[in-house]
Amino acid sequence: MTGSPAKTISEQVLDLITTTLDQEKAEDIVQISLRGRSEMADHMVIATGRSQRHVSALADHLLRKLKEGGRKNIRTEGQNTGDWVLVDAGDVVVHIFREEVRAFYSIEKMWATEAEAQAYKPDPARPAGLTA
Repeated sequence: MTGSPAKTISEQVLDLITTTLDQEKAEDIVQISLRGRSEMADHMVIATGRSQRHVSALADHLLRKLKEGGRKNIRTEGQNTGDWVLVDAGDVVVHIFREEVRAFYSIEKMWATEAEAQAYKPDPARPAGLTA
């Protein structure tokens, strides 16, 4: 009997993360494979929240789902400010940004292949970049 190979633990965590972010209305979700390019993780996920409150809520819901899924030792940075939250789930690193902060740092350009970067197409009707 043939079938698709079983998903690795990091792929299962990646699926949980992207599904949760999508269900919680995160915008512009991008997955970047880090395999063979970095030892820090297998995958990176980048998403946008509509406001500081939404960014913090996305991170909070994601942490709850990861813990319910059996992940332990999850580390976070920036959840109190809500501009940019980093969630380190071991094999998968998640960056959740406010739109302006994401546009300013543009980390897709540092890590993504050309095809992965093409998946992120910010809405041209919304202003990008940090303002004073």
